[in-house]
Amino acid sequence: MLFVCVENSNRSQMAEAFARIHGGDDVEALSAGSRPSGRVNPRAVRFMAELGYDLSTHASKSLDEVTGEFDAVVTMGCGDSCPWVPARRREDWNLPDPKDLDDAGYRAVRDEISRRVRELLASP
Repeated sequence: MLFVCVENSNRSQMAEAFARIHGGDDVEALSAGSRPSGRVNPRAVRFMAELGYDLSTHASKSLDEVTGEFDAVVTMGCGDSCPWVPARRREDWNLPDPKDLDDAGYRAVRDEISRRVRELLASP
């Protein structure tokens, strides 16, 4: 699975983490950005730590660093700046970038990502 957003700093990082959490060893998850920020947002690290996941071990990556074909590619808000990546399944999750939201808003986006990742993993 590949999760893509613009900065690879918030949404796609959390989605990658949730795919690993919910999918376990059966899932290989990656994330990348169309214009990566070069860092994982400290708020993403903090809000994933609330759930027991250490996002500080992740790195913000460019789509240029990702190769191969994927079973699923999920884009999140990068629109036309998300290049085509080979995949059997493609989804676009229209989720707000939580970086400027208050804590409650950030948690709401985090929890919605978790819900959607669970649905994605459960679907054929």
